[in-house]
Amino acid sequence: MSSQPRIPFKHYLHSGYAHPVTRSWQGDTTILKSQLIYPIFVTDQQNTKTEIKSLPGNYQISVDLVVDFLKPLVEKGLKSIILFGVIINAQDKNGHGSLASDDKSPVCLAIRLLKVAFPQLCIACDVCLCAYTHHGHCGVLVSDDEPVIDNEKSVERLAAMSLAFAKAGAHIIAPSDMMDGRIAAIKTILHAEGYGSRVAVMAYSSKFASCFYGPFRDAAGSGAKFGDRSAYQLPAASRQLAKRAAIRDAEEGADFVMVKPAGPYLDIVREVKDAVDVPVCCYQVSGEYAMLYHAAAAGGIDLKQGVLESLICLQRAGCDIFITYFTPLLLDWLPL
Repeated sequence: MSSQPRIPFKHYLHSGYAHPVTRSWQGDTTILKSQLIYPIFVTDQQNTKTEIKSLPGNYQISVDLVVDFLKPLVEKGLKSIILFGVIINAQDKNGHGSLASDDKSPVCLAIRLLKVAFPQLCIACDVCLCAYTHHGHCGVLVSDDEPVIDNEKSVERLAAMSLAFAKAGAHIIAPSDMMDGRIAAIKTILHAEGYGSRVAVMAYSSKFASCFYGPFRDAAGSGAKFGDRSAYQLPAASRQLAKRAAIRDAEEGADFVMVKPAGPYLDIVREVKDAVDVPVCCYQVSGEYAMLYHAAAAGGIDLKQGVLESLICLQRAGCDIFITYFTPLLLDWLPL
């Protein structure tokens, strides 16, 4: 099959509503359970479920336990998850993140189990090399001595990773790496391999270099071992780069774009919503979760009211899809 599409990727629409859940993301007037995505951290261990200390109520879960963990949530109305691979065995990490595209990675193994157990569950997969590399950066480095990304080699690895997840049965590929040109590369390989019209791409487009990711890096074991990510994640003060990145990714064929973090960047959510013609996802990141959780634990706010208000504000700003660690609670709180 030719890798060159007959028309630009942005004109291929089917992948954006190929699943019943992604159809619900194309427009609504209330917050629905189907608009929630629950982050799940799957590990390369056996028979382990470890609470993440900096992210109370969330866990690193071995693949063999993930079905039992999700079953009561699916019964409550959970419609979608996003899987993150957690590699505990450091010896399996290397400079190219080889395990990221292995069909026996924790994510690929989890996808296959979940597809059998919950056929209607919409499965998204985070695509980034940081959890799989020994240096903890989001791409392949030019050398192991400094955090300078080789963009082209990184994009090749991300495309291979995306294809592995698609072959395992993922419904959505969600690249969070922030490499230039990776959306076009991922759409190209999915199209060439016959997945172009049934596997969607949700681009982490307007992703900022933020201090609010701290608990997540504990959860995924993905902190950079040296340097930082400020050369490829967006500067916090930049409105124009955030807009340009979202427009670019939509033009390269992204079915959905994302703003991350969410709450501190409500202005960016609105600007992105006005700039693109695809649904906008907001990632209420680990630091936002921790602030609300601990504020409620200290008696400063009512947790339910605080969480619901935070989502209403995101929706008002233009958010269509919510990635949030509060999903298990929201399944009890939301009527639909």
